[in-house]
Amino acid sequence: MRKIIHIDMDAFYASVELRERPDLKHLPVVVSSHHPRAVIAAASYPARQFGLRSAMAMAQARKLCPQVVVIEPNFEKYREVSQQIHQIFQHYTSTIEPLSLDEAFLDVTENLQNIPSATEVAECIRADIFKTTGLTASAGVAPNKFLAKIASDWNKPNGICIIKPSQVQHFIHDLPLKKIPGVGKVTQEKLKSLNLETLGDLQQVDENVLIHHFGKYGKQLFLYAQGIDERPVQAERQRQQISKEITFDDDLSITQCSPYWDNLIERVWLSLQKKQMQARGVNVKLKLKNFQVLQHSKSFKLALNSQQDMVQVIKLLLQEMQIPEHLQFRLIGVGLYQLTEQQDETQLSLW
Repeated sequence: MRKIIHIDMDAFYASVELRERPDLKHLPVVVSSHHPRAVIAAASYPARQFGLRSAMAMAQARKLCPQVVVIEPNFEKYREVSQQIHQIFQHYTSTIEPLSLDEAFLDVTENLQNIPSATEVAECIRADIFKTTGLTASAGVAPNKFLAKIASDWNKPNGICIIKPSQVQHFIHDLPLKKIPGVGKVTQEKLKSLNLETLGDLQQVDENVLIHHFGKYGKQLFLYAQGIDERPVQAERQRQQISKEITFDDDLSITQCSPYWDNLIERVWLSLQKKQMQARGVNVKLKLKNFQVLQHSKSFKLALNSQQDMVQVIKLLLQEMQIPEHLQFRLIGVGLYQLTEQQDETQLSLW
């Protein structure tokens, strides 16, 4: 039986900033650029009480909370703190799968400190993080990655949730299906149309029925419903692409889509920075009202140096596509690919 820990820092970017600004601790603080179409990179817990959250447009955030305090992101500072945290992880195990600057899976089935209890390992890691950085982390401890990730969110902030093998079935029975990795709004709606709302409901459905409705993902849903997740913690995890999309309430022409590109680019670039990656390829995607998809992409010898580089490439891609004004789109998206870990040396600008 494996012992998996998922560590998730609490409101990481905001918490790093608030270490230096304790006077703002009880105020609604978000980390975001001051770009006209900026999105939130992180929201403090007081800000979340107003409904503010990461990836929300700042325009919407200001409507919900006019008194919001905005701090510009400093990714170099966040990377330095993240490195401190990962050094702590390495004191306990070499099997670490980073998901971003502020979260990671750890396999502590056999740990470097020979601590028999995974719960004790998690508590030691959380204590070391607080002692070293002054920041709090939440942890989930479980027999697999699927359950550990859910557990880490259970008692946030600054909490721990342990799911022992004997507790798995009890824990997952009433769990909402939206908690399952990969279950987005579309899949949620499809599951709901089948009168499936919890993992307990899913347990009553035959595997072949799920495969019929959801293809290959149906098999994964069947396993999750039993509390099974055989995915290993991968020490060398490489993300193939980072992309974001927006689906419109009404179909829009290419001109009417114009105000939405900057928001998508901002979100993708934030995600790239958070994952300490750099990209050499840019992709643009548009879905017509009849669901036909138009795509265009470009790759470069050098990695993109800035968000502005990405803006310019997207403009170029759209120009080259020569999209007629009469076409109507229900969805647009942008993505970055040919990803590698961020290098220290300065990249040359593409433009």
